[in-house]
Amino acid sequence: MIKIINGNDIDLNLIEIEDVINIDLLQKFQDNFAESMEIASITVDVNGKPVTKPSSFTDFCMKFTQSTNVGNDRCAKSHKRGGEEAARIGKPHIYTCHAGLVDFAAPIIVEGRQIGTILGGQILTSNPNESKCKETAKEIGVNENGYVEAANKIKVTTEKSVRAAAEVLYIIANALSKIGYEELKIKSMSQVLSDSFNQISATMEELSASSVNVTNNQHTLSEEIVNVKNISMEINTILDSIKSIADQTKMLGLNASIEAARAGEVGRGFGVVAKEIGSLSQSSKETALKISELTGKIQKSVDKTIESSTATLETTEQQSAAIEEVTANLQQVTELTDTLNKLANSHK
Repeated sequence: MIKIINGNDIDLNLIEIEDVINIDLLQKFQDNFAESMEIASITVDVNGKPVTKPSSFTDFCMKFTQSTNVGNDRCAKSHKRGGEEAARIGKPHIYTCHAGLVDFAAPIIVEGRQIGTILGGQILTSNPNESKCKETAKEIGVNENGYVEAANKIKVTTEKSVRAAAEVLYIIANALSKIGYEELKIKSMSQVLSDSFNQISATMEELSASSVNVTNNQHTLSEEIVNVKNISMEINTILDSIKSIADQTKMLGLNASIEAARAGEVGRGFGVVAKEIGSLSQSSKETALKISELTGKIQKSVDKTIESSTATLETTEQQSAAIEEVTANLQQVTELTDTLNKLANSHK
């Protein structure tokens, strides 16, 4: 997890050298450069805290100047002033330290903000001033003769060479920081993308599951609607039978009325029954016709429902297929962002 993410942006105020430059790589380059050029160097953060080990430091500095609290304090102040000036001008600054050596400070900058400094030098552009060395030795509390002897071992070169060395360190360090910062942005964006796509994928999976349920329910509904239609058709068949029976009953009632009329007074009671049978058969037939009319309307409604249900089923099936396809695509994109994230992290 990138600790310096602020929303979708990178907070430049929180960036440290370690976030954009591989310290092991920087150390190796610094050591090789210092040894080949015979120029001491060390990289510090914005607070002056070393992030690399000293490279090719001289005995003059390590065994004498920085061996006492006074000397060490003077070195810290000298480096601070050099670093501040380099930050102000935004490029390497060449200066003479409190002990008379030529040093330089090369700022490491990301998006206009300084995140550290490469300090180097510990060389001379002319032979050391022995009287000045002895005076400094007294002030910081070290052996005068030893200090002069150590000073005479310091490499003497031209200011042009010092400036060239500082420029090389400045260019390389800032190129590394720029590359690292771009990788950091890629890592940031890929992390945001990965989180977003994971969330989308989870949502799509829920939708996919829901769509499957909808499709299954729609299948069940369609089956039940067909069952209703079949039952309605069975009712119509039964009603046809009722109408047929009613017609036959009516004919029987009519025949009974005729026979009752022939029988005269004796068949009068039978005639009343025959009349009621005829009325009942007519009423049954009319009721059957009304029921048949209603079932006809039900069938029409069911047919429309089946048609709508079929269309809905096709739509939900298409939606399910589309959601599954989108989910698969999102999964592929998520895998790609994970790969991108791993690639960005592999350079750190």
